[in-house]
Amino acid sequence: MEKNAFFLGLIVAASGLVSPPVALACGLLYGLTITHPYHLDARKLSRFLLQVSVVCLGFGMNLHQVLHAGASGFFYTFLSISATLTAGLALGYLFGVGRVASFLISTGTAICGGSAIAAVGPIAKANDEEMAVSLGTVFVLNSVALLTFPAIGTALHLTQEQFGLWAALAIHDTSSVVGAAAKFGATALAIGTTVKLARALWIVPLSIGTALVTRSKARIQWPWFILFFCMAAVANSYIPMPVAVYPSLAHLGTTGLTVTLYLIGTGLSLATLRQVGVRPLLQGIVLWALVGPCTLILIRLGWIHL
Repeated sequence: MEKNAFFLGLIVAASGLVSPPVALACGLLYGLTITHPYHLDARKLSRFLLQVSVVCLGFGMNLHQVLHAGASGFFYTFLSISATLTAGLALGYLFGVGRVASFLISTGTAICGGSAIAAVGPIAKANDEEMAVSLGTVFVLNSVALLTFPAIGTALHLTQEQFGLWAALAIHDTSSVVGAAAKFGATALAIGTTVKLARALWIVPLSIGTALVTRSKARIQWPWFILFFCMAAVANSYIPMPVAVYPSLAHLGTTGLTVTLYLIGTGLSLATLRQVGVRPLLQGIVLWALVGPCTLILIRLGWIHL
């Protein structure tokens, strides 16, 4: 029964009949009520599928828009990441969270959720428990963001540009940024994806800095899919193709993202929630409660804009 339910949800998510937030909700319902028979395989597949989907979405982007949003986003993400890391480490100390777990939660919130934690964790010499707690904390909040941000943006009458910026700067994982932005509109999707990828580039300097501080020799993971995303935007802008090719690839990216979010949702279980514990989750919630509203206020005031 567990296997049949899993594959049925997978088929529905890939059918194009449901939106990314609905796919995530279905995945969460599965993960919280049924024992996942393929949770390790689903986790690996979701990481790969996310990167492929982001590259495919690049075929729907204009290069000039990508460069403009990316240049502005790189500056804003630097300020956002610096402030978030500082606040996160302070909160971790205040709540008595372990040093490494606190750093990983702060890193995941500041840069790009699970991808940043997976990249920095081995360099910071995190053990399995610290990795699980950090990933679980960020994942829980990520799911909440995907389901709530579009509703908040609509209620506050945010423009497409404002919502895309807010999602890119305040939501953890790339998958949820793209899912929330896609729900809000095409312009929000373009801005949110591009600025989020500019934010994800900070994995590299943070990994190098962490390696220098900890004197670690662990291999640094380079986010090559961001380069392929830019190459896809170049192709869409300058290389003529039959009329349906690039839109079809972009649509494939949206479908892949929907499946990715379903797979991510199936990975959240009651055991994961119990493993996270109160203090790391409290650190993540309070940090996110600071980042989200502060970023939104600065965007509404016009201090953050493209």
